[in-house]
Amino acid sequence: MSSRAKVSLPQLRAMKERGEKITMVTAYDYSSALLADKAGIDMILVGDSVGMVVLGYDSTVPVTMDDMVHHTKAVVRANPASFVVADLPFMSYQASINDAVYNAGRLVKEGGADAVKLEGGQEMVPAVKAIVNAGIPVVGHLGLTPQTVVQLGGYRVQGRDEAAAEKIMRDAKALVDAGIFALVLECVPEQLALKITSELPIPTIGIGAGSKCDGQVLVYHDLLGLFDRFKPKFVKRYAKLDEEIIQALKKYREEVREGKFPDAEHSFK
Repeated sequence: MSSRAKVSLPQLRAMKERGEKITMVTAYDYSSALLADKAGIDMILVGDSVGMVVLGYDSTVPVTMDDMVHHTKAVVRANPASFVVADLPFMSYQASINDAVYNAGRLVKEGGADAVKLEGGQEMVPAVKAIVNAGIPVVGHLGLTPQTVVQLGGYRVQGRDEAAAEKIMRDAKALVDAGIFALVLECVPEQLALKITSELPIPTIGIGAGSKCDGQVLVYHDLLGLFDRFKPKFVKRYAKLDEEIIQALKKYREEVREGKFPDAEHSFK
């Protein structure tokens, strides 16, 4: 049970108004959520990036609703004070508004999430409105949208030219009008992120969007150095736990083979 009071939507809005930066970490399980909460992280995102980081897929596309409900439930079992947002995975909200509302409801009712996140701009406005009208808070996601990365031409910075930047701005304002309470900006130029952040009344959360957003998000495994398949430019590793874990496992293997473990201290009489 967290020793902090539960982070709320009014609190997140107030943080933007005060100019106080919001911290978000993407995590996928009980133990990670416990540690993120103990560290005082404001928001935990149960991202569909679980497909790549934990499940071993090449992209987020194969992730299912059942996967997302499963991992959201694990995070929520940690009872974090952090505000928990869960991703709607690919094709769980694009086909119909009914799908969008039903699957968002699953993440809240079955998974226990405080809110859901979906990717896309003006084309997602009807779905956002319907989910919000159902009483479920929504986070938007613009810029590099991993679920449609093939359509974007790969993992590239978005909004570099004037036309693309203006489209992202129009999309952001349309999503705000539809009712989102926060917006993730991924891989956009810092100047564009600053313009969006200054013009929107809701918090912006950046990932590869510079320092001018209202908050930042990084994946738990990335910032701790637990995942090395690739390292985007925007990732800062605050630890290299993979090296420590490998050394610990090697020592365990050696001690078992040499008969040093278990010793008297770790055995019963």
